[in-house]
Amino acid sequence: MHDPHRHRDAQPLPDIPGYRLLRAIAEGGMSTVYLARQEALGREVAIKVMRPEALVDEVGRRRFENEARTIGRLEHPHIVGIHQIGRSADDRPFFAMPYMPRGHLGQRDLTGDEARVREILRALLSALAYAHSRGVVHRDVKAENVLFDESDRPMLADFGIALRRGYGSRVTSAGLALGSTAYMAPEQARGDEVDHRADLYALGVLTWEMLTGRLPFEAQDALSMAVMHAQDPIPRLPPALRHWQRFIDRAMAKYPLKRFHDANDMLQALERVPRRPPRHFAPRDAVAAALPRLRALPRAAWIAGALVLGAAGLALALRPGADQGPGFFRAAPAPAGAPAAQSPAGPALAHPDTALLRAAPESRAGTLLEDAKRQLRQGRLTAPEGDNAYASVIAAAAADAGHLELPALAGRVIEALSAQATKAIADGDDALARRQLARVADLAARTGQQAAPALAATRREVAAALAARIDAAAARFDRDAANRALALAEAAALEAPARADLRRRVEAVPAVGDLLPGDPAQMTVMRAGDGAFALTRRAIGVDDYRRFAEATGRAPALCRERASVLRVLARRDWTSPGFDQAGGDAVVCVSWDDADAYARWLGQRSGHRYRLPTAVEAATRAPASGARAVAEWLLDCENGCERRAVRGASWRREEGARPRAADRGYDDVGFRLVREP
Repeated sequence: MHDPHRHRDAQPLPDIPGYRLLRAIAEGGMSTVYLARQEALGREVAIKVMRPEALVDEVGRRRFENEARTIGRLEHPHIVGIHQIGRSADDRPFFAMPYMPRGHLGQRDLTGDEARVREILRALLSALAYAHSRGVVHRDVKAENVLFDESDRPMLADFGIALRRGYGSRVTSAGLALGSTAYMAPEQARGDEVDHRADLYALGVLTWEMLTGRLPFEAQDALSMAVMHAQDPIPRLPPALRHWQRFIDRAMAKYPLKRFHDANDMLQALERVPRRPPRHFAPRDAVAAALPRLRALPRAAWIAGALVLGAAGLALALRPGADQGPGFFRAAPAPAGAPAAQSPAGPALAHPDTALLRAAPESRAGTLLEDAKRQLRQGRLTAPEGDNAYASVIAAAAADAGHLELPALAGRVIEALSAQATKAIADGDDALARRQLARVADLAARTGQQAAPALAATRREVAAALAARIDAAAARFDRDAANRALALAEAAALEAPARADLRRRVEAVPAVGDLLPGDPAQMTVMRAGDGAFALTRRAIGVDDYRRFAEATGRAPALCRERASVLRVLARRDWTSPGFDQAGGDAVVCVSWDDADAYARWLGQRSGHRYRLPTAVEAATRAPASGARAVAEWLLDCENGCERRAVRGASWRREEGARPRAADRGYDDVGFRLVREP
């Protein structure tokens, strides 16, 4: 990347109608990204504009256009979308995107915050699963391409070298494969065919970087880095992070077939990564800790201890049938039900079960907690009944609320329950989410974990999942779905600020019958079946269409269906349909093609996407009435879409179900628009 301020001083800011460019915020070899204000909506956006010298580079131009087309067909809560595509005053391609004010992942230090690492990985895996299912392979997943919006949600960006199904396998320059070598899968570094598993490899590298604060492979140049990815063994994580090693090993496998099958497979493996590193008994450490206390004992105690050990050894040696060979100190088998004797010899320290300094026999709480550990390893979180970690930890708390291992194990169960609740929220399974959240609250209360980090992390993850679900409902104009998500905030016992934020999000979702705020097309939220959509409150008027025709120079379509002498002598079109019209009256004598062009033009100006309604959507409005009632064009078509359907009775008293030619206007047919989510 170059210094954007140097570029700003060297060249004037581009002139893009409808936007006021403020400053350059990023610059690459082919394009520059500017912070701008969209005048019509008063919002800040990021505008990516091709550099003048890049216009002559055919490969660079194709990459830029590929990115615009690719982003335009991807809509996901964790993929940076696109508002508008167009050309600047000096004919340079550009596209406008949401402005991400909170920087990129490479600017953050997440070492020690495994909960946040998991949140980001879930978001990115969801985005990649969506993109891959639509035939798009990103091919440049890296820290700099993970941006954060105002809500601190991670967003995958920069699809400039994305591979789309049906296109060439590589966009190359001088035979070199594109991508960032620090994250590049071995097959991509070699220039071989790549598929979605190259993105999973890059995400494995990114996981390593988030956990450790550095890259798994580091080299002085890009070529050396690529060779290391292709040939060097996967490095080992530090001991505190060893519970992630199996996940990393599979994500960064040298051969695609050994990696995760897809993003969903990788997400399931992520949920199986333990929340904390496993603890292992260290006998040498235990002895070292005990030695200072042993040395502090009086000489008499040492002598007494030696006499006791000597007497015990002698008794074992002289008992009938005692082994007189090398196993002199081996104890006789213990009677049934009696505790096993502990050997004073060195080998007894090789395993915690036979440790010399082992504690007294475990209490019932200790036994239950050991059961809980086993059940967690087996995936038995809440089932089957009588043999699950949740029930075992609660029983252990009832037996001994002060057991030293109880807080840590309760935290692990809370984290596992939280992960299931968060996934259930994302999947729309509210019943499961409520059950798991209730169990989290119950377990925290019984084990004194109300202020523990595990519960705080649960609330953050749940709040983020609910916010994402409400935002998705808002994009569909579905306030009922948003309210259902908000109801879960009470079950999660979220803090007041988090609940208030979610409530504000829901209140911003328009209800059925409401006017969409800030939309120039005067859209009203309507309902069709189980879904909601936005439809223009009235047919597009003459003045509205005139602004479009003047801005685009679009020639009027021929009007009237039947040939006549009058049509030859006095041409009819939308400017002169054969009767007087006011500026707010429905424009007629426009073809289906004209209406579709108007929808695309309006979308470029507003940053939204519009289209003509389907028959089902059009049926939700009241039928037109009055002296000049008009039928309306529909999206539905037949015979290769040369003829398009219309709906509604017009002033000619013709029922509008009969399809009509798409390239001709009719003096009794107008149109409305639907805004897509």
